[in-house]
Amino acid sequence: MNLNHYPYPSRRNVLVGRRGAVATSQPQAALAGMEMLLQGGSAVDAAVAMAIALTVLEPTSNGIGSDAFALVHDGRRLHGLCANGASPSGLSYQTFSAGGTVPTRGWSTVTVPGAPAAWRALHERFGRLPFEALFAPALRYAREGFAVTPEVARGWARAEMVYGPLAEACYQPFKRVFFPGGRAPRPGEVWRSPQHAETLLELARTGCESFYTGRLAQRMAEFSADTGGCLSLADLAGFRVEWVEPLSVHYRGLEVHQIPPPTQGLAALMALGILEGLELGRHPRDSAEGFHLQIEAMKLALAEVRAQVADPRHMTTSATELLHPAHLARLRARLGEQALEGEAGGPQGGTVYLAAADGELWVSFIQSNYMGFGSGILVEGTGIALQNRGAGFVLQEGHPNRYAPGKKPFHTIIPGFLTQEGRPLGPFGVMGGPMQPQGHLQVVVNLADYGLNPQAALDAPRWQWRAGRVVELEPAVPLHVAQGLRERGHEVVLQPEWASFGRGQVVLRYGEALLAATEPRADGLALAW
Repeated sequence: MNLNHYPYPSRRNVLVGRRGAVATSQPQAALAGMEMLLQGGSAVDAAVAMAIALTVLEPTSNGIGSDAFALVHDGRRLHGLCANGASPSGLSYQTFSAGGTVPTRGWSTVTVPGAPAAWRALHERFGRLPFEALFAPALRYAREGFAVTPEVARGWARAEMVYGPLAEACYQPFKRVFFPGGRAPRPGEVWRSPQHAETLLELARTGCESFYTGRLAQRMAEFSADTGGCLSLADLAGFRVEWVEPLSVHYRGLEVHQIPPPTQGLAALMALGILEGLELGRHPRDSAEGFHLQIEAMKLALAEVRAQVADPRHMTTSATELLHPAHLARLRARLGEQALEGEAGGPQGGTVYLAAADGELWVSFIQSNYMGFGSGILVEGTGIALQNRGAGFVLQEGHPNRYAPGKKPFHTIIPGFLTQEGRPLGPFGVMGGPMQPQGHLQVVVNLADYGLNPQAALDAPRWQWRAGRVVELEPAVPLHVAQGLRERGHEVVLQPEWASFGRGQVVLRYGEALLAATEPRADGLALAW
């Protein structure tokens, strides 16, 4: 790994530190994490503070009403945390089937949010600072306001076209908070949310208990009942986080780890398992041959995951079976010189990812409202914007991910983690709906097969399989690669918009140092101390 080698256009170099590192998608959120480290907090304190701050600073992708997942290495072993909620127990299948499709907005898409419970659970197990201290930066930004960064403003403007036309009464509190004056804030304009601040203060003082059994829970249930929703006090009170055993595969001397179903992290592991049996590194990094093999492996993995992965209580094929070497060998045998036909890759999403390390603890954390702002439902007077994870269900008869009350939907968001011979190497993540496992694959391949440093691994131009044989390429992909893919039967689309290729962060151990890198595609910031 050469820390002075940057073969792709970039605005950033990898950062190096010894005592701590943070990286996330919004600069002020990264500063919130570093603030915790400088106060003597752990990497988990830093991660939770960043996550809370991001609900204010990047509401276009997450909020207090998000779900969350985390991977935490404590120096001895890797721990997985799932904080993803189920559909309301009172919402029947007929609500969905009457329309013929799963909706993308409104109360019927709302599942029980898990992010506040994730913050509390992580802090209880790994935190050093008082829980209330982790809310200080977010409270400051919510009360005093912050200047909206350019890429967040771009996302906000795109959301205006989606949420602006929604006329039902249930959407009006959301529109009043996020589109003051009837429009999205522009770059550099100051946005503040006093309601958000009041709710965060209550969460801090009650250890987030108010969200599930207290005043905030009561307010959410009442607003749901008043505006046509089915989210109840019982649904909220019944929520529990789950500590789980991460899934992993060996790849080129590394162990790559993901959260188990119902997330799509399995797709990244399956694709890497398929490629492990091939000599990918003998093809140049920017070659049609290398791109083709990665695309085809991911296409096969995503097809399996979309067909099989759901709430684990409803899966008929286990993750262990899908990762079995014999099964991966059968999939590998399907790879050929020509592009395979594939189904759709799934809906797009809106997500924030963050990474933190202090030399003892290593944290990979992700939270999301999905599809940007989520459901379009904001609980009046609270600033709590609710996710639309119910849009992840399907209605197909016999499918393990078919909608049912009290069931957890297929989940797009995935934190990643790397170890080497059992030792923590570090957290990594890429954001953006079905791009996430595709981005994970490309980052790992860039690090393991091509020896790129973390910043260069993020800078490298990406591909994204969309549907059928359609593959989108970033503008910086060399022309000969695009031509070679077309010759192999791929329907190549050169995409000038970088956002769909996902943003990302990486923090890695390098000898006695920590390396931190963040996406060149947005406003993100990495800091090392």
